[in-house]
Amino acid sequence: MIEYPITPDVSRTHLPFSPATKVGNLLFVSGQASTDAEGNVISDSFENEFRRTMDNIVRILTAAGTDLSRVCQVKGYIKDAADFPRYNDLYREYFKPPYPARTTISNCLGKVLVEIDCIAVIEP
Repeated sequence: MIEYPITPDVSRTHLPFSPATKVGNLLFVSGQASTDAEGNVISDSFENEFRRTMDNIVRILTAAGTDLSRVCQVKGYIKDAADFPRYNDLYREYFKPPYPARTTISNCLGKVLVEIDCIAVIEP
């Protein structure tokens, strides 16, 4: 069974995808970016966009009954490769060793500076 664990405080999207889907004890979080509650992009500095993106991810994880410590894979997308060192610094603030598996791609975004998706485990 596929579930969609979304609460009113999770950012909405105008695009055709769900913020997250739950299958068994796995939560698949769609790419999140620097958006407000209505899904509007908030352009800002790289750091502020990263933090807003992570805030959106944390809200989704919380709505599903899990948290960042249960994330097992992260995929990051960075508009400018020059931001990669800052991405790593900020990433270390949110994820602690042993780090989740991770893929990061740069020079790939249009309107936003960073986008992140992840997979997390939900304990029964």
